[in-house]
Amino acid sequence: MTNIILSGWRFSALLLIVLISAIGYLLFSVWGGWREVVESFLRVGFIGIFIALALSLVNYGLRFVRWQKFLALLGHKISFRESLRIYIAGFGLTILPGKAGEAIRGLFLKHHGVTYPESLAAFFSEHFSNLISMLMLVALGLWVYPQAQVVVAILASVILVVLVVLQQTRWLKTLEMFVQDRIPNRFGALVGHSIEIVLHSGRCFRFPMLLLGIALGLVAWGAEGVAFYYIMHTLGSDISLQVALFIYAFSMLVGAISFLPGGLGGTEATMVTLLIMNNVAQPQAVAATVIIRLATLWFAVGLGVISLVSIERKSRSVQLS
Repeated sequence: MTNIILSGWRFSALLLIVLISAIGYLLFSVWGGWREVVESFLRVGFIGIFIALALSLVNYGLRFVRWQKFLALLGHKISFRESLRIYIAGFGLTILPGKAGEAIRGLFLKHHGVTYPESLAAFFSEHFSNLISMLMLVALGLWVYPQAQVVVAILASVILVVLVVLQQTRWLKTLEMFVQDRIPNRFGALVGHSIEIVLHSGRCFRFPMLLLGIALGLVAWGAEGVAFYYIMHTLGSDISLQVALFIYAFSMLVGAISFLPGGLGGTEATMVTLLIMNNVAQPQAVAATVIIRLATLWFAVGLGVISLVSIERKSRSVQLS
């Protein structure tokens, strides 16, 4: 299946979709204010962009460390180089709807003995850990935006419920056996596979991995929040680090729960709105949002495309040999 997806016109079509999306995003973002965006890029400068990209690499690196630990907990030890290439490749298709693009890692991991339920469990565990970490970063700024407390409280409640469910191994196994015995059809198989994914995910959220995963996520997303803070101050804003972390994390949170491709639209609109509420001029708010998204989301997409091309070439060479 991997060869079918990463071959011929299908692979070229995927790359074309990514390229068109990137160009479209940039054109739409700077519509009506391209001069301000260009001027802001010049003010941030090469060193500023380098710092932002470096902090994004910290984010990707720490999340990869957590990903490797998830795979190890599921009983799989894949070489650092190969696993990193597969992990980064998932970023290349982030712009596909519902985060389905990142799930392509499961196709590559299949060749290393990782079953689809296991790879989906690792995928879920990563994004659920991200959700918890971002929610904690958002909590740092709740005193500034009390209107956000309701959203955060609801999400926190949902997270607690999910964590409790993930720990009910005995009941989940009983439910799985019941489904297999009483519902022997496609629906039963689907429910059974879903329960299997939940059981595998539960292994990734036991102590001390639960605390380690959250800590790695806090530092990872905090690094990009610091990059956002640095960009804002380079552009002349005086917002505090606490407020900058809140704006960045809350905007990412909105994008995540929207299930839009890469959070496109929801993240940007939220970020610009919150910046304007903090007395940042609209052109500056738009420019800062475009810069940080290029240095985080689209930088990841670019690295992912490079990794996908690398995997495709390796797959092609194996077929020819």
